[in-house]
Amino acid sequence: MGTELLGYQATLCDRAELSGIAVHSGEQVSIRLLPASPNTGVQFRRIYEDGTVASISAVAGHVGATDLCTMLGDPSGVHVATVEHLMAAFWATGLDNVIVEIDGDEVPVMDGSSQVFIEAIDEAGIVHHAVKRRYVRVKKTVRVEIGGSWAEFRPHQGTRFEVVIDFDSPLIGRQEFKADVNGDVFREELADARTFGFMKDVGRLWASGHALGSSLENSVVISDEHTVINPEGLRYSDEFVRHKTLDAIGDLALAGAQFIGCYASYRGGHRLNAAALKALLTDRTAYEIVETPEERQRVFSGDFVTVAAAQAQAHAPWML
Repeated sequence: MGTELLGYQATLCDRAELSGIAVHSGEQVSIRLLPASPNTGVQFRRIYEDGTVASISAVAGHVGATDLCTMLGDPSGVHVATVEHLMAAFWATGLDNVIVEIDGDEVPVMDGSSQVFIEAIDEAGIVHHAVKRRYVRVKKTVRVEIGGSWAEFRPHQGTRFEVVIDFDSPLIGRQEFKADVNGDVFREELADARTFGFMKDVGRLWASGHALGSSLENSVVISDEHTVINPEGLRYSDEFVRHKTLDAIGDLALAGAQFIGCYASYRGGHRLNAAALKALLTDRTAYEIVETPEERQRVFSGDFVTVAAAQAQAHAPWML
């Protein structure tokens, strides 16, 4: 039978508005989350001061950079950076179709987690379309390695994450998060895990134009003595690996559909997540597109049926 999953696509009942600091540029940015029609997916609309609007679909084929965050678009042109925490919130709340209007080049970091985005989505409400949701079901193991890091997708009856980190810091060291993850698990165990960084890296990051908006309000900061500088401390003893798992969920949401399978990584990050997703989606023998066999909202992962190839290609953001 497997894990219970959603059978229909969903969007917002009403708009949601948020504003905050962009963690890398340091600029004040506002976003509006708007309802969208079935099969729209997640669309970012970059709105410029002169009224010009540029659209970018939140799919893996549009990933332009993975340095310290995930960026969609052209780093030297139209782009939207740091999309991973918002994409993870869409994944956790089951939103398939959303328009994101944004007046800056980077999604605001809020408190460094996905929690504020989830609260805004909950307040706006969610409505389900009478249109079947499709999933990417992993059929065989696909693995990538970068230096001493690796990641792989494996077949699994459900959606599972096995994330292992290993930092040369006694505060972090080796941490693991391994669980079948759905919206409830994400909310309870991952949503409020914050991004983190080391004081020793601040000068280098500032010099490269990164972390200009980082503060104790939106990041866990680790001192040169390997202590947490934030006066409130950690939200979890293993908050670091929980945030890395949150990041992975947001990065993999760029498939354009949720996946049925297990994603495992060791010493991963945005670059590795993007490489693993690309490796999966460029191997047409490694996955299949599936949907519910009948009209019902909740379906067990083992009950999904394969969508005919011609039908799957009609709306196929997962194909690179």
